[in-house]
Amino acid sequence: MLRVHLFSLSYRKPSARTGKVDLHEIIEYAAQLRLDGVDLEARQFETTTPEYLEGLRTHALQKGLEIGYVGVRSDFGCKGAELEAEIMRVKEWIEHAAFLRVPLVRVIGANVPKGETEATVWPRLRSSFAAIVEQGRAHRIRIGLHNHNHGAIPATGQQVLRLLGEIDDPYLLHILDTGQFRGSPGASGQARSDRPAHEELYEHIETALPRAVVMRTKFYRNESGRERWLDYDRIFGLIKRSGFNGPLSIVYEGHEFLGEERALPNAVGELRALCRKFEV
Repeated sequence: MLRVHLFSLSYRKPSARTGKVDLHEIIEYAAQLRLDGVDLEARQFETTTPEYLEGLRTHALQKGLEIGYVGVRSDFGCKGAELEAEIMRVKEWIEHAAFLRVPLVRVIGANVPKGETEATVWPRLRSSFAAIVEQGRAHRIRIGLHNHNHGAIPATGQQVLRLLGEIDDPYLLHILDTGQFRGSPGASGQARSDRPAHEELYEHIETALPRAVVMRTKFYRNESGRERWLDYDRIFGLIKRSGFNGPLSIVYEGHEFLGEERALPNAVGELRALCRKFEV
């Protein structure tokens, strides 16, 4: 059965100790849900001291959980000193991931600034990924290219394959987000609605899925126990045909509709049931 992880931004309950979301409490919650792992967002780390990082790793091991990736928000659409700072920040997180002994760092692509086009931004996107992949190789950390449509690139399956092909390096892999290709009603920068995803979304998933090593399974409206905005029966059919072997990382973004204390168990139940149904 495919492994199921929890992405830490899905959990927003503040800690009674600090008043902020606590990664240690997220690890505890993932263990309570009987999950296989956690994926951690860089913005939620209290600090990056060796003691804190080692404590997170030890806690996850004690709970029988793997840490699949560290997620870093990035934008390689900027220029000059700002772009150099973005690249340096991602490189620093690669070093932190190496200390944690986490195999993968998730990296987002490039916004398209006003007055520019995808074509003019693409060379900066490519050169930035080439630089961080080189840093990843130096630390034996793979880079996970995340399709993340904030009016950004890559936002299509074809763009994902293009960037992977142009870099052409085994240290660059793909983290597929089911809700962030064009055609998703939940994609960032688009007006949310109860309309189901467009056909285009599933075409992009099918195109990119053979190169994916992690699938971020987005949940937006699952009050009934089944996600309404995305057709996960259809997505699991694509998983079955592609031979994708997980893990599935739960990413919940419907907090305005349903709290995570109900929505996350619903998501776990749906994914486990689909894994049994499709025998994956």
